Amino acid sequence: MGKVNRVNKSKCFKPRTRRIQVMFIPRRGLEEKLTRLLAEDIGQGDVTTAVLVPADLTVEAEVLAKDTGIAAGIEETTILAETLGLSVKAEVADGKEVKKGQVIMKIFGDARTILSAERTLLNLLSRMSGIATATRRLSEKLKNAQAKARIAATRKTAPGMLYFDKKAVLIGGGDPHRLHLDDMVLIKDNHLAVAGSVESAVKTAKQNASFTKKVEVEVTKAADALKAAKAGADVIMLDNFSPQQIEETVESLRKAGFFGKVLLEASGEITEENFLEYAETQVDIISLGELTHSAKALDMSLEISCVEKMEKN
Repeated sequence: MGKVNRVNKSKCFKPRTRRIQVMFIPRRGLEEKLTRLLAEDIGQGDVTTAVLVPADLTVEAEVLAKDTGIAAGIEETTILAETLGLSVKAEVADGKEVKKGQVIMKIFGDARTILSAERTLLNLLSRMSGIATATRRLSEKLKNAQAKARIAATRKTAPGMLYFDKKAVLIGGGDPHRLHLDDMVLIKDNHLAVAGSVESAVKTAKQNASFTKKVEVEVTKAADALKAAKAGADVIMLDNFSPQQIEETVESLRKAGFFGKVLLEASGEITEENFLEYAETQVDIISLGELTHSAKALDMSLEISCVEKMEKN
């Protein structure tokens, strides 16, 4: 037998100490998403920069945090800048804490390009960082409370920002929930209005959907939660339930032998102020729309720190 080449596991197979980021698209695809954001802002051209800034200037700019929070969007901002021919030096990585006044990244290149892309770069970076900051804050509260539930986002994102909003939630330590409608079967109130009942909707979905797709159903009554569990739902969303109503539902499912066999998600009217009350009810998932539709952007600014005039050949 020939000699077997063995891999030195101590060098190549290091244990991971952080959550794997499951959202990935090839760079070219990400570039396309980012350039669409820029094109929306620039329109037919940056007239202010065109009339004021000479074409032969290069500058160095610093992106500064004006508040403390969690950095997110570093990768995306860097790729957008590099796509425009700019050079970037990131001073922090996605998921790391930044302090007020800290330099987040430095950008060097054509002055006109930097000024024209400034707002798009800052919007992306500050929005993603704001979402990551809010998510991290809630995730840490759950951890400190030793609750089993995980924080999840919803599809209440800004138009055109779904990928970036969901990735920011992941960076903050939360769960993105569905990314798109093809991720899973999620039967909501209007689906039930058409299907006729919780039982028929779940059974039909289980019969017709691929085995690769989980089936979740939204219910508004404890009785319907039990019906959904009996029909074979994988996840039951308890919509607009109070913590007391969820506890009663949990007890009903426990008596019927379904508790622990189906995932329970609390959703609706949940905020940072009351979400720990929901965590005490033994649900598996707590979804908050405010993570993405109301998160406060982390304030940032871009400041020109050095100006050079290009030498003509």
